[in-house]
Amino acid sequence: MHIFYGKVALTDHLKSIKTTHSTIGFVPTMGALHQGHLTLMRQSLSENEITVVSIFVNPTQFNNPEDLAKYPRTLDDDIKKIADLNPKIIIYAPTVDDIYDGKPLSQFFDFGGLENQMEGQFRPGHFNGVGTIVKRLFEIVEPTNAYFGEKDFQQLQIVKKMAAKNNLNVNIIGCPIHREPNNLAMSSRNELLSASEKQEASLIYKTLVGAKARFETNSAASVTEWVQKSFKKNPAFTLEYFQIADEATLLPCLRKNKNKKYRAFIAVFVNNIRLIDTISLN
Repeated sequence: MHIFYGKVALTDHLKSIKTTHSTIGFVPTMGALHQGHLTLMRQSLSENEITVVSIFVNPTQFNNPEDLAKYPRTLDDDIKKIADLNPKIIIYAPTVDDIYDGKPLSQFFDFGGLENQMEGQFRPGHFNGVGTIVKRLFEIVEPTNAYFGEKDFQQLQIVKKMAAKNNLNVNIIGCPIHREPNNLAMSSRNELLSASEKQEASLIYKTLVGAKARFETNSAASVTEWVQKSFKKNPAFTLEYFQIADEATLLPCLRKNKNKKYRAFIAVFVNNIRLIDTISLN
C-alpha cells in the first residue's frame, strides 16, 4: 500500500494515477481509528476510484494543550487497520511542518455564525483550527468527495460552509453515527475510558433518546431542564452543555416551528474525558 508523509510525494502520486474522469474520495482523520472511520472509508471505496485517508492530529484545533497531549496516537495500528480493510487506500500521514510549513497557526474564518454555538462557546478558536486544516487538506488532496461523521454535526455544517465560501469544488458527505454495542457514539476518545466508564457512558445516548421523545410534546426549555436534572443525579458525569438547535443555523430553539428541523447536541465529561453526541429530533 502507499503511505506518504509529505504533501509533494502525495500530490505527485495522485497526478500519476488520476485521469480526467477519476473521482477521489477523502476521509480526513486524527487517527486512533475505529469502526466509525472504517465505515467512512468503505463508503468512499464504494463511490470513488481512488480513496485517500489522512492521519494527522491537528494542533491548531485544540484550545487545551493537555487535551492535545493526551489525544491517542496509534499510527502503526491505524495503518494496519486500513491495510486490512483495503490495501489500495492511500494514506497521508504528514508532520506538522509538512502541513504548516513551520508555522502552525490558524486562519480566521467567517462561518456565518455557525462557529459561535455549542462547541464554539466552550472551545475558543477550535473551528478556525478545523477550517484551517480541512481547507489545507482539500487543497493538497483535491478530492471529489469528502466524508465526515455526523457525530460532529456542527463541524460537518462548518466544513460545508467553509467549502462553499472558498469555492472549493468538493462534495461534503455526512455519514450516520457509528455506535458501540451499548450505543455510545464511537470516538477515538473512547479508548481513554475504562471498561466500566465506557459502559456507564451509555447514559448519554439514553438521555438523547429520552429528550427526543419528550420534545414531541414539550418545549426545548423543558427538555433541557430534564436533561440537566438527569445528569445531576449521576456524579460520574459532568454535563458541559445540552442544546436543542435548528439544524441549518445551529441557533437555539426558543419556540418550536413545524417547518424547521431540530437536533439535540450534548457534551459530557466522564472522568475528564470529553464526549459529544447528537440526535435528530424530527
